[in-house]
Amino acid sequence: MAWKNHSSITEFIFTGLSDDPHIEALLFVLFLAIYLLTMMGNLMLLLVIKADSHLHTPMYFFLSNLSFIDLCFSSVTLPKLLEDFLSDKKTISVEGCLTQVFFVFFSSGTEACLLSVMAYDRYAAICHPLHYGQVMSSGLCMRLVLVSWGVASLNALIIVLLAVSLDFCEARTIHHYTCELPALFPLSCSDISVAVNILLGASLMHGLGTFIPIFFSYARIVSTILRISTTTGRSKAFSTCSSHLIAVTLFFGSGFLCYLMPPSGGFLNLLFSLQYSAVTPMLNPLIYSLKNKEVKAAVNRTVRKYLSFS
Repeated sequence: MAWKNHSSITEFIFTGLSDDPHIEALLFVLFLAIYLLTMMGNLMLLLVIKADSHLHTPMYFFLSNLSFIDLCFSSVTLPKLLEDFLSDKKTISVEGCLTQVFFVFFSSGTEACLLSVMAYDRYAAICHPLHYGQVMSSGLCMRLVLVSWGVASLNALIIVLLAVSLDFCEARTIHHYTCELPALFPLSCSDISVAVNILLGASLMHGLGTFIPIFFSYARIVSTILRISTTTGRSKAFSTCSSHLIAVTLFFGSGFLCYLMPPSGGFLNLLFSLQYSAVTPMLNPLIYSLKNKEVKAAVNRTVRKYLSFS
């Protein structure tokens, strides 16, 4: 591997979330519960969308992809975090660190793209309801998802190449609970100015490139809703996008704060990182289930269907 040719270390050590065994035991239980809830919630949503024909629409096609990427996102960091809670020495190999760097950026990048695509879907549904079926054709939906995965893969590849270009000599303690590129910068014994600028540029391009379409979509949505004459009509229109708006706020809010802060490994930095990589994937299925009457009805139909077979 190219990294090993100019680095004298073979593994990194995480400081983790705590070094107190009693606190680590409590954190293990907490994050095990978060991981299990994330798995069950997103798998349930995938099953319900697949099984219920009423949900075979563009909105739920995108939501099923979001649930799948949330499963991947949590599985990139939480299993390793749970293992470290039970270990005296929290280490990760060079190869494992590179893998985490890639999949953290791939998962978060894909989620950002999907949230942007879902905002466009809500714009088409509310602002052009009569032409919604034509605008959001199955072919366009599939292309939008493929582009989301492709753009995120390219962005993650650029980030991994930045990681490979860094030299690591003696320092190997990562003040974090996972391998994210900003947390590796303080350990490098080479000039990181170019890598920092490229990371900042790539993150801003990807972040703003996905957030700006969301902003303009909701600007048009709000403008359209305000023109609706009845309170009932405005409430119904807003309810169709409220779940997505909450998910966007949670993900982009914590994500931007995490990457705009210096990689110090401080409490707030770790908190925002945990918010968008662990808590948000757990909350997304709850948000879409509790705030969406169609999903709740589909869950009830699916449960009754499976109970009738048993």
